[in-house]
Amino acid sequence: MAVDMSKRRTDYGPPHYEQFLPPIIKDNYGKWKYHEVLKPGVMVHVAEGGDKLFTVRAGSPRLISVDKIRLYCDLADKYCDGYLRFTSRNNVEFLLTDSSKIDALIDDLQKLGHPVGGIGNSISNIVHTQGWVHCHSSATDASGIVKSVMDELCGYFTSMTLPGKLRIALACCLNMCGAVHCSDIAILGIHRRPPKISHDRLRKECEIPSVVASCPTAAIRPTTVDGNPSVEVLEENCMFCANCYTVCPSMPLNDPLNDGVSIWVGGKVSNARHEPMFSKLAVPFIPNNPPRWPEVVDTVKNLVELWAANARKYERMGEWIERIGWPKFFKMAGIEFEKQHIDDFKHAGLTFKRSVHLTY
Repeated sequence: MAVDMSKRRTDYGPPHYEQFLPPIIKDNYGKWKYHEVLKPGVMVHVAEGGDKLFTVRAGSPRLISVDKIRLYCDLADKYCDGYLRFTSRNNVEFLLTDSSKIDALIDDLQKLGHPVGGIGNSISNIVHTQGWVHCHSSATDASGIVKSVMDELCGYFTSMTLPGKLRIALACCLNMCGAVHCSDIAILGIHRRPPKISHDRLRKECEIPSVVASCPTAAIRPTTVDGNPSVEVLEENCMFCANCYTVCPSMPLNDPLNDGVSIWVGGKVSNARHEPMFSKLAVPFIPNNPPRWPEVVDTVKNLVELWAANARKYERMGEWIERIGWPKFFKMAGIEFEKQHIDDFKHAGLTFKRSVHLTY
């Protein structure tokens, strides 16, 4: 006997998603024929029986207030019978069955300051991590950089003038809570110095065996300082992940002078024309410069416009770079090759280009 998951109750976990689906999706589940983009930020899904579901996508911050959520809900009640959803890149999508309400919904969203777009050949919203607002190990901010970058690139969100889709991600440290490993352009916060050890506090606050075990590269080992048990860090083994700080607040990693941002390019998940690709380092270090991070904004904008001016239709950033060759990309982007670009991971040889055929 089949179990109706929408009616089954449990004492843990979220309720089953099925009970929140719009009736049109329930009625046509698995029966969608095709979808198409009607204009920036608006698309339609057509079912085998002819039913149409319209989606209006608006940009939204990752961190929003309860008041803003209520405003979204009011719009959903007004235009969509109460149905909306959030995408994995923090956009808010309103799901309509009446196409005559689309323009009025867009007008109301724009009055609230929310641009409509991010579908098709455009930049979608930037997926990002917590940053300084919450995370204890962040090397840079998340919301501040994302706001600054998207203020500059919003025209590419509200239009479909790019050669193909472009995904930007931000992670505020190399623990990579964001999708920086598989995005066209990635903004990654980096630490450049090992943890600062407060030896007097450490022996009172931390369990030394747990601190030693927390390090994934065995860079921490027990020692004694002034006759008291403590730990030391082998700097050449430290990869600045802040795992030790997670279990021991006496080993802070944050450093205003040496923390900053790196830029990575060429990642993607799609396998439409090319298999998925990992991001690769482009710019090793840009200093933090809040509140608007002008150097980061300029770098990302230059990369976007360089790709937009030279890529073929539907060609993703990494596909374009692979076609022209990394040496030519570095030259066109004005990026100087530095020692940090050399991959010294012990299995990196498997990824090295072993042919003498290079594209310049």
